[in-house]
Amino acid sequence: MTVEVKAEAAAAAAGVEKEEPKARMVEKSSSYREESNCLSDLREYERKALNDLKAKLEEAILGNTLFRKEDEKKPNEEEKEKEKEKEKDCVKEGEDEKKAECGDDKKPEEENQNKGSEEEPETAKEEESEQPKAKPEPEIDRDVSIWGVPLLPTKGNESTNIVLLKFLRAREFKVNEALEMLKKTLEWRKEFKIDTILEEEFETDLSSAAYMCGVDRQSHTVCYNIFGVLDNEEIYDKTLGTEEKREQFLRWRVQLMERGVEKLDFKPDGVNSLVQVNDLKNSPGPARKEVRTAVNKAVALLQDNYPEFVAKNIFINVPFWYFAYHSLVSPFLTQRTRSKLVFARPSKVTDTLLKYIPIQEIPIQYGGMKRENDSEFFPISDGEPTEVMIKAGSTHTIEIPTPEAGTTFIWDVIVLGWEVNYTEEFVPTDESSYTMMIQKGKRICSDELPVRKTFKNHEPGKIVITVQNTSGKKKKMFYRHKVKKACF
Repeated sequence: MTVEVKAEAAAAAAGVEKEEPKARMVEKSSSYREESNCLSDLREYERKALNDLKAKLEEAILGNTLFRKEDEKKPNEEEKEKEKEKEKDCVKEGEDEKKAECGDDKKPEEENQNKGSEEEPETAKEEESEQPKAKPEPEIDRDVSIWGVPLLPTKGNESTNIVLLKFLRAREFKVNEALEMLKKTLEWRKEFKIDTILEEEFETDLSSAAYMCGVDRQSHTVCYNIFGVLDNEEIYDKTLGTEEKREQFLRWRVQLMERGVEKLDFKPDGVNSLVQVNDLKNSPGPARKEVRTAVNKAVALLQDNYPEFVAKNIFINVPFWYFAYHSLVSPFLTQRTRSKLVFARPSKVTDTLLKYIPIQEIPIQYGGMKRENDSEFFPISDGEPTEVMIKAGSTHTIEIPTPEAGTTFIWDVIVLGWEVNYTEEFVPTDESSYTMMIQKGKRICSDELPVRKTFKNHEPGKIVITVQNTSGKKKKMFYRHKVKKACF
């Protein structure tokens, strides 16, 4: 997550970078996989840069130069007071000299000699007292760490390399710049009081603006950013109506990022980054300056202090004008940044997400099967869906056997793009019994959510789901079901 063209952050409203306006939005990029963190896979110049950074970092930690000293951050108040006193003394001495010159009964030379002999001891004492006392050297903190990873290279922790590679990649393997970025991040974390941020509670529920939900095909946690909700007047007043609330919003967004980082393992072959999905639908317009300012601040903090923490940045519901805007700034982005970016127009949201995230991990509002607080299909392995391609003008039938009476069945069905005829019925095994219609045949429109149904049978039989594709295009369907046997 390199620091790139922060003007883009306002429109993106979420997490970090952007992409070219072509149909990459639905292409599965081979560069999607994270760059290897195994030392054997690094190029020669990358290994050299890592070793150089480790050497400089070790020197900075052992030499107590990793953090700026307090007296370097702001002038010492005591020294200011001393300087003021000196100025007063100088003024006073000047006044005394003038008096002496203007006339006194004593001879100037005698007076000066007497004055000098009388004041000499006091002046010497003052000079003695004003000499600064040597400050004790601060104790070396060998346990300095970030995200729970020790930074002292000689500790030999393999996770240290993972963290340092993030800073190096964010600065194109320029060692000094990477070290400076790391120092600034450590300073910011101390000033922002990151160590206690996970314990903080916020008065306003901001979960509708951003939340972690599910994982992608490579087990990266997915973070959804929906800043369009901030355009709602009521939500806006609650979250960004005052300067204090905007500061709380900033801390909340950083807290959410820290929760995401907690899920990472910082291992060479592990999951070391997140996936960001940024919904640009109804994004706040130009009139919402406070929203843009707050979002830009959040984006800037994430860019500057969480380098290379995004494996993929997916922008959905992207308006047409944004592609033209992006084409202007795209030349300023690095290849690494561009390789992480994906755009999807409103009609391609589910198709695009499906390239990177399994259907059962995509929230239902984006055309997937994942429902909030859904205990029916958990763990995920219990809800592995079946994928079927329905040809244009053809019909597909799903049959779920129900051999025992009193059994409860739960099923999910979704057809990407819908626009199909859909029917559900229960067909008894006993031919003398009547077929029961669960869902009469109906036309399902393209904006329908996935179907979730529950049915309890009173006799053996089967559930039959019929999907008729009357369009001229093939359709992709996903379905899954779960059985709850009767308890006696």
